[in-house]
Amino acid sequence: MIAVPANQAGSSRPSSIWSIWFDQARGVHNLDLAAVLLAVVFPWSTTATVIVATCWVFGLILTLEVGAFLRVLKRPACILPIAVAALALIGMAWSDAAWSERLYAAGPAARLLVLPLLIYHFERTPRGMWVCIGFLVSCLLLMAISWVVAFDPALSLKPYFSRGPYDPANGIAVKNYIDQSQEFMLCAVVLAYPALAYQRSNRIRIAVLCAAISLSFLVNMMFVVISRTTLVTMPAMLAVFALMHLRLRTAIAAFCAVVLLAALVWSVSPHLQATVMKFFNDYRYTTVQNNESGMGSRLIYWGKSLGFIEAAPVIGHGTGSTRGLFEKAAVGERGAHALVVSNPHNQTLAVAIQWGVVGVVLLYAMWLVHLLLFRGNGLPAWIGLMVVVQNILTSLFNSHLFDFQEAWIYVLGVGIAGGMVLRERRGKAGSA
Repeated sequence: MIAVPANQAGSSRPSSIWSIWFDQARGVHNLDLAAVLLAVVFPWSTTATVIVATCWVFGLILTLEVGAFLRVLKRPACILPIAVAALALIGMAWSDAAWSERLYAAGPAARLLVLPLLIYHFERTPRGMWVCIGFLVSCLLLMAISWVVAFDPALSLKPYFSRGPYDPANGIAVKNYIDQSQEFMLCAVVLAYPALAYQRSNRIRIAVLCAAISLSFLVNMMFVVISRTTLVTMPAMLAVFALMHLRLRTAIAAFCAVVLLAALVWSVSPHLQATVMKFFNDYRYTTVQNNESGMGSRLIYWGKSLGFIEAAPVIGHGTGSTRGLFEKAAVGERGAHALVVSNPHNQTLAVAIQWGVVGVVLLYAMWLVHLLLFRGNGLPAWIGLMVVVQNILTSLFNSHLFDFQEAWIYVLGVGIAGGMVLRERRGKAGSA
């Protein structure tokens, strides 16, 4: 039997879900469970993610300790995301775009405001790893369904799919192949750390399990579907792991093994060959034929973006101004050069166009501070570090801090892992 303390005489506090209004400990526990639910639904549904995240924020307000929260806000890891969001709001003042476009463009940056709330909450609760496990289990289920859909695309939950030789829809049950690749890559690289740690402590069974799960994500990406961004950035993330956690001789041996494995996979995976060759095909398709393509069009966006930045280098053109600038630049152009976009597919350029050098400085300062937050050993630090490194690398080819799925990966990953790391450090300082 579990002893439950009786309410004080005369107290009418209910022992139900509504006790979140009165019981601080139960409220924190309920928020932990809501965060686990958020991690579980996140790979599957944008609507469910928004609903659960909104409920979580309102629930946090009910358990907020103002003094402790204000102390958390003083940390650079919290101040800088707020500063980026504030700049997006202030930047609407000097933009020439319609107000609907200004508000729409400010929305993605506003997600960063959730990050300090997550750091505050997961610094006070010991259940942060529950959320990480929930995300991993959800991704494992998604991977299993991905294999099923790869064999029969008609089973996809998406409303459309194609059957071409390069078919990013096959193997995608929900959302798109870019989001799925980002999630699978993060899981695969993060699991390398506990696999190595358990192996070094002679807990071989758990080490083998972690390694097998990590490998299963890699196999899915190599043989079912992988985005080109992931294909480029994943080797860099694995290199970070090797440099930080492997001895030199082991790192060299691992590198040689990876090269041999990559050659083997290349020889037996038509999908991987098609993904790599699309880089070169895209370039010729755009530069020679002036047709829209993934990589070729990006080169055009980047070239035009540099001209926009040169015209307003300090504070940029204002929030939501990107599409209007591309519309003006498309006048008189044909083919791929006439494309009008609101996203230059590079995070630095997306920020610099709207907010100039001021915005870029804040962006890079935030990335740097979050990298420094995850210095040291331990799984929470490794999770947070990989989330930041992934966002920086993939933002070379996309505006991933402003894209829904990747932005939430950053906010949730840095917020939850950051709170866990700060909690660990506070515990060590208290016991010293």
